[in-house]
Amino acid sequence: MVTFGLKVALFLAAFAFMEGFAWFTHKYVMHGFGWVWHRSHHEPRHGAFDLNDLFAVVFAAPAIVAIYFGTNGLPWLLPVGLGITAYGAVYFIFHDGMVHQRFKVPLGKSAYWKRLIQAHRIHHAVHTKEGAVSFGFLLARPVRELKAKLKARGVQA
Repeated sequence: MVTFGLKVALFLAAFAFMEGFAWFTHKYVMHGFGWVWHRSHHEPRHGAFDLNDLFAVVFAAPAIVAIYFGTNGLPWLLPVGLGITAYGAVYFIFHDGMVHQRFKVPLGKSAYWKRLIQAHRIHHAVHTKEGAVSFGFLLARPVRELKAKLKARGVQA
């Protein structure tokens, strides 16, 4: 039997894990062999979608599988799938809404949200596969540090 406390712990662990997973895949997959898709995200968008949006489909698959098996015999997987899904929802609202303004979302007014938005915009100062900084989504280094890193690489933010 999966207790309520364990369900909450699994949900929070999956949510937290996803930030590290997102950082890793953004840095080493999207700015690595996945640049074929991700490049479209660093260029002006032509239409409602770009090739990079396929990553959302790929990243949704583990959540779908976990939720399915969590409701069909392995109940501990349900909170894991829901934690992954919750991270995806927060990412979607933050990244696609606040940062790239693909739909109407009020910009975050707190120092935290402002730093995240600025960090992601600094990430987009580089339009190539190499040389970018700030690969996380809900955690970011101080803007001053990110700008210094870019400057050291010869990029003006």
